[in-house]
Amino acid sequence: MTMPSLNRKRLRLVAPVALIAATVGVMVVPGPQSSAAGPVDGMECETSSSNSFSLTASGGYASTPDGNAIYMWSYGDTGGSFQLPGPTLCVESGAHVTVALRNALPEPTSIMFPGQNNVYANGKPAQPETDANGTLTSMTTSAGANSGTVTYTFTAGNPGTYLYQSGTDVQKQQQMGLYGALVVRPKGHADWDNNNSSSAFSPEHEYLFLLSEVDPDAHLAVERKRAFNWNNYTPRYFMINGRSMPDTIAPNHAAWLPSQPYGALIHIQPYDAAKNPKPALIRYLNAGTTSYPFHPHGSDEQLIARDGHPAQGPGGEDLSYSNFLIDPAPGQTIDTLMTWKQEYDPKTNPIPSDIKLPQLQDQIVGPGTETWFSEDPYLGQTNSQLPAGVVQNNQCGEYYHVAHSHALQQSTNFGASFGGMMTLIRIDPLNGCPTQ
Repeated sequence: MTMPSLNRKRLRLVAPVALIAATVGVMVVPGPQSSAAGPVDGMECETSSSNSFSLTASGGYASTPDGNAIYMWSYGDTGGSFQLPGPTLCVESGAHVTVALRNALPEPTSIMFPGQNNVYANGKPAQPETDANGTLTSMTTSAGANSGTVTYTFTAGNPGTYLYQSGTDVQKQQQMGLYGALVVRPKGHADWDNNNSSSAFSPEHEYLFLLSEVDPDAHLAVERKRAFNWNNYTPRYFMINGRSMPDTIAPNHAAWLPSQPYGALIHIQPYDAAKNPKPALIRYLNAGTTSYPFHPHGSDEQLIARDGHPAQGPGGEDLSYSNFLIDPAPGQTIDTLMTWKQEYDPKTNPIPSDIKLPQLQDQIVGPGTETWFSEDPYLGQTNSQLPAGVVQNNQCGEYYHVAHSHALQQSTNFGASFGGMMTLIRIDPLNGCPTQ
């Protein structure tokens, strides 16, 4: 499966068959390029030698693959530009963490850190706030509208994956985009998910899926400073890391997505005891209002932790398990390990004789010079002459699986299929791609 350049403009959502080809077109040959420093794919950590971070809550716009631009709120680095979701903050367990919040929004806002104990705000225990009538206005200490500030401090707790999110007018502000990920790493073991050695993973293959949804009518009401009836709330877009398919498979910091810096393509190699002994780690977070039954095709994942708690019994028994469906509830996080255990190899594992492969004329070609199906599901193979104008079937023999929400409405962009909460799993040959 060959993919044209990533410099191509983002494709609009079209009919399902055409979108399959468009999906491939977002990927690249000879390799993806991004517009900023950092990993091209995989989780991008924001770290600080002092474990101090400064965030600003502000408004901006996020793009959707059907050409829409939706007004959002989010946290971004103070002095930087608007981004959705907020930066992924990475700290070590036991570290003293400081998060300074500046509020550029027209109403008070705040940050909660679920799973972290003894959070202080401006040196005092963070506490719920009420108005003069005793009505709850915020679940934690807030920063006032239009340039208010508050500084939160806490000691990072158990290793694992956590949401941080607004604690003020939560129904509205979390829907508007005020959320991000906090990753707490085990002390001295940056390549473990938790304090168990069985959670070891390949640092080059660490991924984060922050799942969310958007009702554009609610966002339009906020943008126009109008009331919104939340009884009419109906999400139309479903996102991974602030993007919808096919933008999810574009690289981190894709130039045409300036406010949505994080991609969601999983890029791995088969297991090999010598060359690739450790699995990939995928961190799932649910910032939405309903469970998202996320399904990785082609390979189960080993669920090893929920909400920063390892899957183990009271005596340390291993209670992790393999599953084909990862189903985080609202506000929940789940950590999984993924191992691709078989490299397709026609020499040792030939195609069964009863499998009939499609002819080239029956394959989708384009929108560039690539074909969607490489004519052979085995890595690194193509068995027949290509038609005129077709460059090649795939980049280096890689193979692809779809990963998406099994609630099919969540795999759409405003009802149009093959979009939304969906991405790809790319499996390279064991020796990698020589062009990258």
